[in-house]
Amino acid sequence: MFGKLTLADFPFNEPVIMGALVSGGLGALVVLGLITYFKKWGYLWNEWLISVDHKKIGVMYIVFAIIMLLRGFADGIMMRANQMMSVGDHTGYLTQNHYDQVFSAHGTIMIIFVAMPFMVGLMNLVIPQQIGARDVAFPLLNSLSFWMTAAGGALMMISLGVGVFSNTGWTGLAPLFEKEYNPGVGVDYWIWAFQIAGVGSTLTGINFLVTIIKMRAPGMKLMRMPMFTWTTLTANVLMVLAFPAITVALVLVSLDRYLGMHFFTNDMGGNMMLYNNIFWMWGHPEVYIVILPAFGIFSEVVATFSKKKLFGYVSLVYATAVIMLLSFLVWLHHFFTMANTPNVNIFFGIATMLIGVPTGVKIYDWLLTMYRGRITFSPAMHWMLGFLVLFVIGGMTGVLMAVPGADYVVHNTTFLVAHFHNVLIPGALFGYLAGYNYWFPKVFGFKLNERWGKLSFWGWALGFALAFFPLYVTGFMGMPRRISHISNLSWEPFLIVAMLGTLVVGFGVFAMLVQLFFSIKDRNKNLDLTGDPWDGRTLEWATDSPTPVYNFAVIPVVKELDDFKRMKDDGSVFHRPEKYDPIVMPKDKVYGPIMGALLIAFGFSMVWYIWWLAIISFLGILITVVIIGNDNDNEYIISAEEVKAIEDKRYEKLAAALKNKIEED
Repeated sequence: MFGKLTLADFPFNEPVIMGALVSGGLGALVVLGLITYFKKWGYLWNEWLISVDHKKIGVMYIVFAIIMLLRGFADGIMMRANQMMSVGDHTGYLTQNHYDQVFSAHGTIMIIFVAMPFMVGLMNLVIPQQIGARDVAFPLLNSLSFWMTAAGGALMMISLGVGVFSNTGWTGLAPLFEKEYNPGVGVDYWIWAFQIAGVGSTLTGINFLVTIIKMRAPGMKLMRMPMFTWTTLTANVLMVLAFPAITVALVLVSLDRYLGMHFFTNDMGGNMMLYNNIFWMWGHPEVYIVILPAFGIFSEVVATFSKKKLFGYVSLVYATAVIMLLSFLVWLHHFFTMANTPNVNIFFGIATMLIGVPTGVKIYDWLLTMYRGRITFSPAMHWMLGFLVLFVIGGMTGVLMAVPGADYVVHNTTFLVAHFHNVLIPGALFGYLAGYNYWFPKVFGFKLNERWGKLSFWGWALGFALAFFPLYVTGFMGMPRRISHISNLSWEPFLIVAMLGTLVVGFGVFAMLVQLFFSIKDRNKNLDLTGDPWDGRTLEWATDSPTPVYNFAVIPVVKELDDFKRMKDDGSVFHRPEKYDPIVMPKDKVYGPIMGALLIAFGFSMVWYIWWLAIISFLGILITVVIIGNDNDNEYIISAEEVKAIEDKRYEKLAAALKNKIEED
């Protein structure tokens, strides 16, 4: 009845895992108890879980990403601690197999369940408002995409306490993930968690691509779009083109494991290099999928906090487009060392180096935007400046690795580990945290605590340097990546420094949580009454904070780039319209959480070969899709009187803010 699942698959004899389960379970019980005590289950369900409002879905994406960040960071600490302790005759506290699972889970979580949902969350919060739209093109699909991501994450978390996780790295290693070499359920968890979330990301890409192309406000031509919208557009093109590749790769791995086919073995006509090619056709664009939107956030932040128009807007747009195109032409540099011909390596080496040109254009444009600007050193600007310093270092090491001869030397060492963390953490995560600080008041109506925000930045930035720069040195000294035991004692001092750096990053994570606590506690002191706390330039700052469900009472007509700044300059901003019209909005639906629950059941049953549950949950998914297709009750109307009442309150807030400003002056 339970397939391969037995009591022996629960890790009762693993103290490390049981400790994590007990502490995590107690934390979850506290949260559930508080929700019950304050009688918030109805509010949680009706206002959030079934919502199709893009802003609420964005918040849920970011909350999910932060929870998964804590799990992924805990895995990072475990790896560093084990490497530091497991030197010479000493053994670490993790077995080799457990260590392999930890680094596989860490990579999968950080890319698929932290970077992707954090990025999509910010897209949800900002893009419809930035282009003057009331919602995304397909609101219900947006909800389904979120719940698919959450279902994949839930499978990841279940693997912690039921069975094991994959030990083949976040990329999968052919043919190690084949049934013959990996008969347990770990690889299956990896397949289904990755697959379910990946399909959700493809649907998100389609949704936002259509939203940006079709739903821009009148007058917002392509070259009047804000840079975050541009970079989101290019990232979504990549998502639509690249994610189907990983979907196909995972389907073929599934066929190998479940039906005994041999796509990725050297037996019966298979070829494991086929997997590497398909995976990195997705994997390399994925780097730019998560980084390009962060570039857009840095562009918005640097212009706003330098009090200047973005320098070189047109060149930034073209640089973004060139990076998007080149990201598809360089995947083969991931296997320079795998017996390609010299000409093939030369082509992909040059293509890889070329990405440095448009990236360099962006760096200079951001620097020239700051030149002679009146810079405000807010937490968002701290993340921007930290990114500039650290990302340039990471980019230069990438140019070095684009040389096939150099790549031969360092490819399978910790140098590579240092490089991709040096690119992804400042390039993507610093951008998301800049956006988190920048757009938080727009979502919740009050600003985040600046002091703890800056402490969080310094913890991350200094800790990052301590944690990863030593790995460049050990890489040059020949230390392989992915190993749990260290035989060369000369590497030990660098690993100790790396561990200390990880703890400093831990302080940055702690400070981020404290920042949120004090911000909520002191929210009345930091209210945003104007909707424009930073003197912004783009349309999202033209709405109230928090933004009403319809975003804009009257859809704006855009006349130029940075149109909100233009409205403030010519005095046309915040003028009451002569009248309000009724607004049609999408209805909230229960299909998202239902689909999420069914996908968790389906994925879990496929992992453990519980066929009856797999059939029932799959039929449930099909029936839900049919019901969605026949449900025509999808909209409701907000009357003109309701819109006027909401807007009147907003103008009262604006009048109070103006009065306060006059009294302060």
